[in-house]
Amino acid sequence: MRYYLGIDDTDNAQDNLGTGKLARWLEGSLPQECSLWGVVRQQLNRDSRIPYTSHNSAACVVVKGPEGILERLIQVATQHLLAHSLPGSDPGLCAAGENEPRLAELLDFGAKCSNRISSQQEAMRMCGSRVHLSGHGGTNDGIIGAAACVGLTYSGWHGRFIEFGKLREIGSTVKVKDLAAMDILVTSLERDAEMPDPEDTVETNDWCRPRLWGDKPVLPLLRGRNGSWTSLGQKRNKAHGTMTTEIGGTASN
Repeated sequence: MRYYLGIDDTDNAQDNLGTGKLARWLEGSLPQECSLWGVVRQQLNRDSRIPYTSHNSAACVVVKGPEGILERLIQVATQHLLAHSLPGSDPGLCAAGENEPRLAELLDFGAKCSNRISSQQEAMRMCGSRVHLSGHGGTNDGIIGAAACVGLTYSGWHGRFIEFGKLREIGSTVKVKDLAAMDILVTSLERDAEMPDPEDTVETNDWCRPRLWGDKPVLPLLRGRNGSWTSLGQKRNKAHGTMTTEIGGTASN
């Protein structure tokens, strides 16, 4: 079964270790009987009143494992956060298995955090006593984004993959059939939504990041040059934003 481990606010404005990278590193600490399905980045509300480091994103580590291993995963993730979160950060962790009934409510909470300011108290209320939610330093504001990204990822329709199989080994060009062999689907965003041929080439600009659509990694494409396709998006350097102060006891990291 799948387990969702939401992580947020583990970085600071001085260093280059973002939450996404820390989340991807968790794969190396997983129990032997577990495997990484993927890591999904979720974009949360960009509001000047919210104290975030650069882009206000959170990451959800999706793990495949046997029933009954959630507590072990929580221990591993907690140790990982304590070992790698940067000074001055406010790390948060949310964890749940796919059969947890409260995940539907966390989806609603995640949708709110994508557009509005939310509080720690609201995150704790949404998780209740069944969904694990814990802060591990600073103000603990990371619990807000951690809970939000678990709900959004559980929906199967939000976010983009920053880790999935050999995703990061894909170069500047790749065949549609080779993406399919990696279990990455493609879809055309052209007006007539024509279907790309397996032999068609996709230009990635060295940045291939499928979206989480229909609970699968899907790469959106536009027509490129000479009959090829171009994947949507491009790499963005981490731009350190100015940390703002919290207003009214609310934040969404």
